[in-house]
Amino acid sequence: MNAIYDVIGYPFGLLMKLIFGIFNNYAVSIIVFTVVTKLLLLPVNYKTQKNAARMQLLTPKLDKLRKSYSNNPQRLQQEQQKLYVEEGINPMGSCLPAFIQMFLLFGILDVVYKPIRHILGFSKGVRREAAEIAGTSFKNLRCELKVMDAVKADPGSFIHLKGGEFVDKVRDFSENFTIFGANLGKTPSVHVDWTSRESVILFFIPILAGLAQLISSVYSQIHQKKTNPNMQGGGCLIFMMYFMPLLSVWFAFQVPAGVGFYWIWSALLSFIITFCLNQYFTPERTVAINEKEKEKARIYAEKHPEKKTFMQRMLEQQELANQQQNAAKNRKNNDKISRSELKKADRDRINEARRRMAEKYGDIYDESANDNDNDED
Repeated sequence: MNAIYDVIGYPFGLLMKLIFGIFNNYAVSIIVFTVVTKLLLLPVNYKTQKNAARMQLLTPKLDKLRKSYSNNPQRLQQEQQKLYVEEGINPMGSCLPAFIQMFLLFGILDVVYKPIRHILGFSKGVRREAAEIAGTSFKNLRCELKVMDAVKADPGSFIHLKGGEFVDKVRDFSENFTIFGANLGKTPSVHVDWTSRESVILFFIPILAGLAQLISSVYSQIHQKKTNPNMQGGGCLIFMMYFMPLLSVWFAFQVPAGVGFYWIWSALLSFIITFCLNQYFTPERTVAINEKEKEKARIYAEKHPEKKTFMQRMLEQQELANQQQNAAKNRKNNDKISRSELKKADRDRINEARRRMAEKYGDIYDESANDNDNDED
């Protein structure tokens, strides 16, 4: 897991180091970092919102297909995929932003957990030795935060590292690793010391992170009901609307306050971006965009017939699976017919043998009697 943090955290660390060098305050740097990453993700959010708006136009057609093939799930899936191909829409398009958000989370966690690496830029060897002096494992994700606390408590033990440069930089950085005097490297606690300003500030960071998430979730729920009054799964959506913010609060109490502080601004900026995009994608504009995208997909398909879209590949795979199932059914039916024919052939051979035996010994051969015997069998 640490390897994942190291790889993903590296580019975010460079970005944070650049921002911190300009503002020299960690809390302000997190806000600017959040704004920059949201702007970088704006094209992805735009595409996702556009895809969602176009999907809304398909709702009547999808409802018609569900009614027409309610008793044939396999055919329903096939017809839905055909519709997506015709409209040039990928229903899985909303998965990309969720993946990117998870990618960002790993990055910001690594930046918050390892400021000595990402912002101060000390080598792995120096950081490893500092961890040994602080009495913590270098593999511990919170190692550098513990080192910062140890330097603050006993700077003399680290004075030999880089000729005293290590202590000077870590102490200077620790003074700017705060918001209103609260250390963002510390983990908030539900057991609040109301006499300590730092304890109170750290306690409210997860609460504010959950409230910011709740605002965004409530708005999304209201907008979905407005644009799709017949939307199903209301109870489940309401549960998720409240569950996810509560989960954010719980998780923010498990990680350094810097992560929760990032979530506050991330949720607020996401809300602002989503609100603006929803205002942009009016029904009239969405219809015009949809026709333009369909025409673009048609022209591209004509120019590049050898290239298949994601939904075209899915449809081909579904058709292939259907053909294989039908072939298996046909083979099974053919096997049944063959066994029936084999049984009839056996009866015919027995009757022929009886007829010959009757002729040989001068007996009378009654074919109808044999047929009756065979029927009884």
